[in-house]
Amino acid sequence: MPLSPAMLVNLQQLGYAQMTPIQAASLPLSLAGHDLIAQAKTGSGKTAAFGLPLLTKLNPRNFAVQALVLCPTRELADQVTQEIRRLARGENNIKVLTLCGGNTLRPQISSLEHGAHVVVGTPGRIMDHLQRGSMDLTMLNTLVLDEADRMLDMGFFDDIAFVAKACPKERQTLLFSATYPESIAGLSRQFLRQPQQVTLTEQHEASKIRQRFYEVENEDKFAAVALLLNHYRPVSTLAFCNTREQCRALLQVLRDEGFVALALHGELEQRERDQVLVQFANRSCSVLVATDVAARGLDIAQLEAVINVDVTPDPEVHIHRIGRTGRVDQAGWAFSLVSGNQMGRVAEIEKMQGVEFEWHTLSELHPASGAAKTPLLPPMVTLLILGGRKEKIRPGDILGALTGEAGFSKEQIGKINITETSAYVAVERGIAREAHRKLSTGSIKGKRVKVHLL
Repeated sequence: MPLSPAMLVNLQQLGYAQMTPIQAASLPLSLAGHDLIAQAKTGSGKTAAFGLPLLTKLNPRNFAVQALVLCPTRELADQVTQEIRRLARGENNIKVLTLCGGNTLRPQISSLEHGAHVVVGTPGRIMDHLQRGSMDLTMLNTLVLDEADRMLDMGFFDDIAFVAKACPKERQTLLFSATYPESIAGLSRQFLRQPQQVTLTEQHEASKIRQRFYEVENEDKFAAVALLLNHYRPVSTLAFCNTREQCRALLQVLRDEGFVALALHGELEQRERDQVLVQFANRSCSVLVATDVAARGLDIAQLEAVINVDVTPDPEVHIHRIGRTGRVDQAGWAFSLVSGNQMGRVAEIEKMQGVEFEWHTLSELHPASGAAKTPLLPPMVTLLILGGRKEKIRPGDILGALTGEAGFSKEQIGKINITETSAYVAVERGIAREAHRKLSTGSIKGKRVKVHLL
């Protein structure tokens, strides 16, 4: 690839040994300056596929916004920002800024005043800054639309159009999308110039995702979810519902059955959403019940199972759902509960995947030995610390407090996530109360902090 020596050394250090299919197909085109429409799923390496081209065109000495990445959710924007920062490590002083709703505007405005090379954000918040005049895009040379199909699903077309019109006409536009509905074709006709198109039709590796279908009456579906969980006992499960109401109802049933479950849907405030995602990603929650819109942009590394409480009418969405499990070198289960009126949908998915599905009966499911008595509990518990980046708290400070004075081993501590005003740390379930007590009575960076057990 025509990349700088410093960039190549950094990629080697980051473990980028060979390109993923989407990188191999798109990078020669985007590095040559073409506009691009690339169809690729979450987890396919697409951040590097657009991150490398936008970084190669930056002038580090010019502290103006030269690249803008639009994402559907704050979680995806955070992931993209982290990855671009890693990719930019070989260059001097590249500033990457995240601008999303749910955070106050004032600190964002002052960060923009100090200058940034790359901005990653959600369409609504970027539009806010443009309308206020707090962001100037006259020096922009690359616009990226990440997960464009989901942004359109979420009703962002007008916001995207507003932002695209505020960008210079002479720019490169890179559009990434997991599916290619007509709305994406319309978007590309309006905002891309003679785009090259890259479509990866590769399915998720069938051998890694074991699909099973169960015929179930609508009124028995929630009980069937509990049966599946007690039989297979996956550590982390994502259960997809077609509506928010169904999400709430299933959540209640699972909690009544003793499962540690959380829900993700459009009515949650950003702070609640962040807490739910942190707990699911760090394995403090066994089941996440979600709608498709809410779950878009989630990239959970270890996910043992996906349950389709209802079959989706769109075969592409089905493939997207089950592709959340069986990532990298792990196998995963995908279970679908099918009522009589949904059989036609299954036939469509079979046709698209070109396979004949395995059908099973609920009578085969039994709680694993002893499971009837022991509820399925996640291995970790999350502690919420009231203090974050604002207080200059870093992951090392929290790890130090738990492994130093508090006396726990490094192996007993899981993921640590830090936001502007708070920090989350996962600890083994067996030490949770003791860790909570010791952190509450001890100190981090010489200061006492408030700690809650989530």
